[in-house]
This record gives sequence, C-alpha cells and structure tokens, in this order.
Amino acid sequence: MAKLLPFFHQGIIEAGCDEAGRGCLAGPVVAAAVILPPDFVSSTLNDSKQLSEKKRLQLRVEIEREALAFAVAFVDAPTIDKINILQSSFLAMHKAVDALSTVPEHLLIDGNRFKPYKNIPATCIVKGDGKYLSIAAASILAKTYRDDFMFNIHQEFPMYDWDANKGYPTQKHRLGIVEHGTTPYHRMSFTLLSAQQLELFA
Repeated sequence: MAKLLPFFHQGIIEAGCDEAGRGCLAGPVVAAAVILPPDFVSSTLNDSKQLSEKKRLQLRVEIEREALAFAVAFVDAPTIDKINILQSSFLAMHKAVDALSTVPEHLLIDGNRFKPYKNIPATCIVKGDGKYLSIAAASILAKTYRDDFMFNIHQEFPMYDWDANKGYPTQKHRLGIVEHGTTPYHRMSFTLLSAQQLELFA
C-alpha cells in the first residue's frame, strides 16, 4: 500500500473533503471535511472503501481525537431530487467546510469536480482518498456517519435491507421497492427499478 501524503501545500491550513452515498437509491449524501495536524501519522488510514467496517470505526475515533477540526454534513433525498446529486454533493461539502471550527486556507477535494466555496482555493484530486491523509480521513467520517444513519432508518423500514446495503441498488433493496413501494428516504429522481425489473413485476 502506497504511503498517503500529509498535505498538498505545506505550511497552510488544509482541509480534506469527501462524500459518501452518491450512487445510492435512498438516504442522504454525506460529506466530511477534516483538518489534520501537520505531524499526523497513521499506518492504517486509507480510502474508506479499502477498509473493513471495524477498522473504519476505529479510525473514526482516532481521526476525531487527533484532528485540528472536523465536520460532517447531510443533504437529504428531497434536496437531492430538487437540485440533483452532483449539486447535492457540492452542497454537502460546502456545509461541512462551513461547520469547521477553523477556517481552512485550502481545500483538497476527492474527485474531479467542485463548485468553488467562498474564497477558499480548492484542488480536485481524482482518487484522492487513496493519496492524501486528510481526504482519506474525510472519507472515513462521511462513510461511517452515513452508515450509522442508514442503520437507524433501517429500524423504521427493515424491508429494504438498509443495514446491509446502506441504500445502494442491491437486489434485496429493489425487491423491497417492488413489494412495499418507496419511502420518504428514497430518491425519486433516480431510476429505482430498471425497465426490465418493472416488466418482471408488472
């Protein structure tokens, strides 16, 4: 595993930003912003998708303890339907940056697109959660906070298997939509069922 880099620009306050849940059929998109100390070291921190749930939760404790500042923000399904998922991802990141107790001087964004926020310079890094510590830390927080949210709403709507699929388009999730319809947490602007599935269950 390649060693993650501590910063993009040395000597300034840099916040890593990432989001979770863009490809889901249900639930919010969640973003996190994290400012790590310049001397932060972790042998296990990596892109959240490369880690087990247990390891992500352990790292969340470590990140929240060591970070100079961190924040997590949610944008719900009705807003996603209203402004689309890309704009909702940007909005979630903006809300997370806005909630930081320290104003960053530079933003490191996971991905290839970002909507400029206030007057803070930003750099987009494709697959940045596997390259920079602060983005990896943000990916851990966004993923674990979103997973917690989906686990909680699973208690309300257990028929969609959200505790396991977290709102992603699995067969069980789609079967739940066929059998029980949609919920207020579903993204109605998304293709919840394929044309083939609709024909099968018509």
